[in-house]
Amino acid sequence: MDPHRRRFLFAAGAAVTAATLPFSTRGADKLKIGIIGSGHVGSAIGASWVRAGHEVMFSSRHLEQDKSLAADIGAGASAGTPREAAAFGDVLMVSVPYSALPAVGKDLADLIKGKVVIDTCNPFPGRDGDIANWAREKGAGLASAELLPGARLVRAFNAIGAASMGAAYKEPGRVGMPIAGDDAEALDVASQLIREVGYEPVVIGGLAMGKYLVPGTALGGEHSADEIRKIAAGLEQGSEGG
Repeated sequence: MDPHRRRFLFAAGAAVTAATLPFSTRGADKLKIGIIGSGHVGSAIGASWVRAGHEVMFSSRHLEQDKSLAADIGAGASAGTPREAAAFGDVLMVSVPYSALPAVGKDLADLIKGKVVIDTCNPFPGRDGDIANWAREKGAGLASAELLPGARLVRAFNAIGAASMGAAYKEPGRVGMPIAGDDAEALDVASQLIREVGYEPVVIGGLAMGKYLVPGTALGGEHSADEIRKIAAGLEQGSEGG
């Protein structure tokens, strides 16, 4: 495994205090979490969740790399195929290039239905092509919901650069995390998991507001929770005025 990536993962993985989650299909306060896409975001966030006491299965197109990642993180981390991770997880996080999202939705349709799914995927036209233009026009939250039918979708970890995600635990709650979703219980689950990484979650609205959870919008970059609330209120007023 690349040494730089290893350092990045362990910087991401300092211990954080776990709180009782409002939801678990196993009736306990710890969850099984399946990560679909174990790049910078998936590996950093997944490592933090392991150290918060959850069980995490990492998956991508590179199983051997995921096995090495899980071995470096240690107890509580495992690796599998995307289908294995989707079956394993009480909660799933999808963190793949946007152009791969249709295949994820198709290949894992039977496994994501009814599950809380955290969508970190951002549509970049230069990387993802036409589907990114469609998603930006439709709004990334609504587009992802269409591509992942049946999932209890929460859009999160989209507006902040991946490089800083592993350091949030150092100052818990200093940086807010804007999130969007239409399912109240799914938002509660995602909010607790986000707090365990070190961010303060701020629900900015339903999935229609997910169009603002991409880099380059007013919500892009790091803001405090109060700043996010003020920015989001202005976006909502602007939408109503339009």
